[in-house]
Amino acid sequence: MCIGIPGQIVALDNDDPHRAWVDVCGVQREVNIALVLNPQAHAASMIGRWVLVHVGFAMSLLDENEAQETLSALQAMQEVEPDVALFLQGEKT
Repeated sequence: MCIGIPGQIVALDNDDPHRAWVDVCGVQREVNIALVLNPQAHAASMIGRWVLVHVGFAMSLLDENEAQETLSALQAMQEVEPDVALFLQGEKT
C-alpha cells in the first residue's frame, strides 16, 4: 500500500538545507523537503508548516485543517487496515 501522511516540520538539519525533522503523530522523522522548498524563501520559514510525507520525502504542503482531517481519516482507517496502524506508530511495513 502506498500512503502519504501529514506531518509538521519542527526543525531543520544544520548540515543539509533540504532535510528537516517532521513530527508525524508524535514521532519525529528525518524528511527531505527539497520538493516543497520555495527557492525565494528562507528555509527557516518552513518551521511549523504541514507537509504530506511519503517514503521520506515531503511531497506537498498542506494547511493545518487539511492535515488534521487527513490524520483523523488515517486514524479511523487503522482499525480496519493493520499497515496504517504500523505506519502511524512509526514502524516500517
